[in-house]
Amino acid sequence: MATKTVYTAVYDTLADWEVGAAIAHIGKPEWQVAPGTFRLRTVGRTRDPIRTMGGVHITPDIALDELTPETSAMLILPGSDLWMSGELSAFESAAREFVAAGVPVAAICGATYGLARAGLLDTRAHTSNAAEFLTYSGYAGGPHYAPEPAVTDGDVITASGVAPIEFAREILRRLGVYEPHILDAWYRLFTDRDPAAYMELDAYERARSVPL
Repeated sequence: MATKTVYTAVYDTLADWEVGAAIAHIGKPEWQVAPGTFRLRTVGRTRDPIRTMGGVHITPDIALDELTPETSAMLILPGSDLWMSGELSAFESAAREFVAAGVPVAAICGATYGLARAGLLDTRAHTSNAAEFLTYSGYAGGPHYAPEPAVTDGDVITASGVAPIEFAREILRRLGVYEPHILDAWYRLFTDRDPAAYMELDAYERARSVPL
């Protein structure tokens, strides 16, 4: 079985917390339905190191001009102070290329603004930090805005910047990383602090002999 690569974009002022839950769980191959199905790599505008909003330095695995939909399972776009400035327009182009090729793109917070400007939200159900935020992009998708934490419409996932767990759930569901009942238990644990969800995950961990 070939391993599928999920790419998360990295750039200066990346909002660390917005993608943490998603990438941490993609990066736990032993918990996947078929262990080792997915791996995570980072892509930057160049291979030069970036500094996140939290001050973490990351050296991208590849540069954007090396990225192709054909070798990717998904492109994840975190928020950043740079989105509204247009400095990340190359990632908007990459998102269009991915969606055109039938490869999903997931965007949260400011990255949803980039998808709106790229025309990817004009006809799709979507969300963001607020409906008003996206209007500044000049997009035509206002009627399709949904005031939800996270929304999936086909190959496009969008989320509010204050919904990293919901964002992760949509990503993990779209990729099929976990069995549905395990994903449901994981979500209940992290949102409701449900003791029953913990016990379900603990039983799963014991059965598979993997750490939580």
